[in-house]
Amino acid sequence: MKKILFFFTSVTLLSLIDSQAAVYKGQRIFTKQCVSCHASAQELVASKTQAEWKVIMADKGKGLIAIHEKKAPDALKYLQSKKFARKSKHLAQFLNEYAKDSGKVPAF
Repeated sequence: MKKILFFFTSVTLLSLIDSQAAVYKGQRIFTKQCVSCHASAQELVASKTQAEWKVIMADKGKGLIAIHEKKAPDALKYLQSKKFARKSKHLAQFLNEYAKDSGKVPAF
């Protein structure tokens, strides 16, 4: 009985931990996917406030996709993928963490 209880408790805790966004994962995504096109990465991240990034990244990054449709169609393959949809919460957390009004500067 104790083993079953321990198993269910462990699975529940692991699922809760994995579902939360992580800034370091968002920074890794940004570095791999965005820096190649956005040469001044720090300026890009700090160009918007936390509220603006929240609107852009709402609904799994629909606003970000809309921006790239007009300006960078090459990036759309990744942005419209299931991988981006799954990991967009991490990117949103990273962008929010280092927004213009956060007072923090990311180290690349």
